[in-house]
Amino acid sequence: MNDFALTLLKWFREKGRDLPWRQTKDPYAIWLSEIILQQTQVKQGWDYWERFMRRWPTVEQLAEATEDEVLREWQGLGYYSRARNLHFAAKQIVTLGGFPTTLEGIKSLKGVGDYTAAAIGSIAFDLPAAVVDGNVYRVLSRHFGISTPINITEGKKEFALLAQTLLPSSTTHHPSPSIYNQAIMDFGAIQCTPSSPHCNDCPLIESCVAFREGRVAQLPVKLKTLKVKERRLTYVYVRYQGETTIHRRGAGDIWQGLYEPLLFEEESHLLPLTSHLSPLKKNVKHVLTHRVLWADFYLWEPAERPQLPEDYFWIKEAELDDFAKPRLVEILLDSIIS
Repeated sequence: MNDFALTLLKWFREKGRDLPWRQTKDPYAIWLSEIILQQTQVKQGWDYWERFMRRWPTVEQLAEATEDEVLREWQGLGYYSRARNLHFAAKQIVTLGGFPTTLEGIKSLKGVGDYTAAAIGSIAFDLPAAVVDGNVYRVLSRHFGISTPINITEGKKEFALLAQTLLPSSTTHHPSPSIYNQAIMDFGAIQCTPSSPHCNDCPLIESCVAFREGRVAQLPVKLKTLKVKERRLTYVYVRYQGETTIHRRGAGDIWQGLYEPLLFEEESHLLPLTSHLSPLKKNVKHVLTHRVLWADFYLWEPAERPQLPEDYFWIKEAELDDFAKPRLVEILLDSIIS
């Protein structure tokens, strides 16, 4: 086994994280954790994983849930396509008669890419597949002094090949790929962090090219490719005789399948109502991956039930919690619902 892997494994034995999905070989529990952690920190994702496992202990039970139920349980995690993909993939697994046990089979599941398939495959089935996530990119680029951008095809191939060559082969004398993969991910999350890495007590300091050359802060390299767009949303909370109105967002836009109050994106459409509106919050900033949202929030208490666009429906105000809503809407509703 190479010295790099040996050092990581020794570090992991002493400082690795004790996470509940590492105490099982159940591919469902492992897959669930990986989907949750795709865009979520472990501290926040842990609670959601436990919540899902309590409510749907098996993939069959998750597959039988409605999409609304899954989205409601997911509320607050963001990147809701993960929840929709999770639900769809649960149905795929049930149709297959069980969780796939090959990398290609795992990759065939909705929402599962190369990294997630390698993580599930190695941890659940001891498949010899190296994981390459943000933590791994950072550790490898710094230790080996690689400046190839990690978000271009050339970089992805270079790091994938390097990661695979470093993966110990599974024998009676060597730990499984599962242990090594967890070790390098934890090392990036705890030791070789994005900012203020703990270089002075790093067991790899003597062989780290980035430390030797003073390039730790410059690696890994990531090219800026997308311009952040801004978007303004104006929400109106309609209150009439203990009821309010919401609608479900459609496909092809942010927050697909989630619910929200009356929305105006064209200021001209709002003008006829302005004299009847009470402002609650103005210029609330909400940052998504590639866009910044600015939201205004108003209260409207009409004297009689108003005519609304056909995709809106009325519910009792007390029933709002039964519907999965974007985090931004939750923030806005906090100003009106105690």
